[in-house]
Amino acid sequence: MLDFLPEDWQKAILIGRIDFGDGPTPVAVRSGILFDLSGIASTVSQLLEKPAGALSGRALGDLRDFDFQPSWEKQNGPRLLAPIDLQCVKAAGVTFAISAMERVIEERARGDAGKAQAIRATLESHVGSNLRACRPGSPQAARLKEAFIADGLWSQYLEVAIGPDAEIFTKGPPLSSVGWGAEIGIRSDSIWNNPEPEIVLVTNRLGETVGASLGNDVNLRDFEGRSALLLGKAKDNNASCSIGPFVRMFDVHYTMDDVRGAVVELTIAGPDNYRLEGKSSMKEISRDPLDLVRQAISQHHYPDGFALFLGTMFAPIQDRDEPGLGFTHKLGDLVQVSTPRLGSLKNKVTHCNAAPPWDFGIADLMHNLAKRGLLKS
Repeated sequence: MLDFLPEDWQKAILIGRIDFGDGPTPVAVRSGILFDLSGIASTVSQLLEKPAGALSGRALGDLRDFDFQPSWEKQNGPRLLAPIDLQCVKAAGVTFAISAMERVIEERARGDAGKAQAIRATLESHVGSNLRACRPGSPQAARLKEAFIADGLWSQYLEVAIGPDAEIFTKGPPLSSVGWGAEIGIRSDSIWNNPEPEIVLVTNRLGETVGASLGNDVNLRDFEGRSALLLGKAKDNNASCSIGPFVRMFDVHYTMDDVRGAVVELTIAGPDNYRLEGKSSMKEISRDPLDLVRQAISQHHYPDGFALFLGTMFAPIQDRDEPGLGFTHKLGDLVQVSTPRLGSLKNKVTHCNAAPPWDFGIADLMHNLAKRGLLKS
């Protein structure tokens, strides 16, 4: 059952990684056929340096003949991995007006979910639609900043929301991301957290943005709310970054304008019969995706390329348990992030220390590739 694929998957060029039982294998899907690309390149990061026409490899058969199941339902058979490998995983924060508001709320609540509702009402009465209409770095943004300061409402999160410089941080190191059908982790000591459904751009070593995928940048609102200096602890944990199911390459059928116009949907189905649905329109992003890529590159160089989460406007505030406490995850939540042209990314929530440990690093990958005779110069 391939309900996680793009609606036009037989026209798409999809790049990914599959473990057939002997280690990660770079693969492509073209015209509905699955190809083993390990004879062309050892890693996805190498593949993305090559023209799309070269991504054919050894045909393995019709993709519909392969039985992919979530890890919590099936332990054997081929397993979809995160579709990136050696790329650094970067993320852009506070790229939507609503996410800026929620970060200010976290900061003022000091990580206490019980205070969020009252702070939200106060901010909305002061801010209104000003943030949504403001172009970052513009003279209008500078005037709005002065007004916020005068009202005692200025925040470091508003600085990156409407100032000239975007917030770009490292979400996780190479090979740490999980893929479709894997368990995704929240810290066992977090009591206020949520998923962050996003589109992820993938860039090669030349700085060329070559494709897009879906991602879940799990967020611990209590940790980051206590202090922005806890961002690393809030964001980079075992199994806390999900990307997949595939990277869709840009071509005549799928372009950056499809990213700009995408609507990303989120569904959470809890073991307590709780259900939450929401949508995030990329048309409301405050900075163009390619500008975020430019800011991520900045004065760096990424010899293996990078993946960049573009941010989300979706911050769930719907009460789950007690009134006024908003949303937080429960173990066993099924989280699905989807958009028609990229497919669907599904994960099941567990604690970071209960998820399978990340124990396959770069040295392990090199040993595995050498053992299989797949190291390519």
